[in-house]
Parts: sequence; C-alpha cells; structure tokens
Amino acid sequence: MTTESIPSEEQIITSGQGDTSSSSSSDNENSDSESDSFIPTDDAPILVTAKAAKAFQLAIDNDGEEGDGLRVSVIGGGCSGFQYNLDFEKEERPDDTVMSCSGVTVYIDSVSAGYLRGTIVDYVTSLQGQGFKFINPNAKRTCGCGASFS
Repeated sequence: MTTESIPSEEQIITSGQGDTSSSSSSDNENSDSESDSFIPTDDAPILVTAKAAKAFQLAIDNDGEEGDGLRVSVIGGGCSGFQYNLDFEKEERPDDTVMSCSGVTVYIDSVSAGYLRGTIVDYVTSLQGQGFKFINPNAKRTCGCGASFS
C-alpha cells in the first residue's frame, strides 16, 4: 500500500503507482446508499464502502499475508502538514479503534481517528485511474498540488 495525502475535496489514490488526482463530485459518484445515512461514532469513525472493502481484500490477498487487516492512519508530511497512510496490519494496538468492514479488519489509531472522523473511503474507477477515494469533511485546506492538507 502507498502513503498518500488527504485532500480538502475528494481525492483518488490510484492503484499501482500511488499517484493522486483530484476528482470533482460529479466524477463517479458513490452510488452506495450506505454513505447517505453514515453518522460517525467512536466505534466507527469512518465508513468503508463495500467497493473499498472489496479492493482492500484484493490488496491483502495479492500483497499481504494471512491474517492481515488494513491500518488507515494520518501521518505528518506534504506541503500542508498531513497525509493518509494505508498499511497492512496483523494486530490491534492499545489505542486502536478496530472495525470490521465486509470481512476486512480495519485499524485506526486514536489520533488518526480524530482527523478521519466522518471520512468516507470508497473505491472508484474514472478516466483519471482507479483507486481509493477519501471524502474527508475535516480537511480545511490543501497545498497547491492538492497532495496534503491542514
């Protein structure tokens, strides 16, 4: 998995090369009605759509190991200060929120959960590529290239 940035708008983290490109809200809208009724909680701070969970599982099957889940976190970096990080993970850490999303275990540390609260993670295919799309209501500003947020 690759480290990518958190945008102020929707962003696609493309498969393969880890490139990012912005996506307007009209591009490949999330058709899953699950996002329409999403209300974040302490136990489920993010929503992983069924399409994203399937893509996570495929990545684990192809590149991970037996028993891996996915860690979604926010790390320092980029022009504006923060970036997304996706990694394989086997075990829960003491401050983690652990979610099960369509059979995939997702781990989020307590600090990242604050930055990610309310985020919808989807998987889309568009003219710009295919990849994970993070829709984060907490990102207030991005740098000029759209690769990081504050």
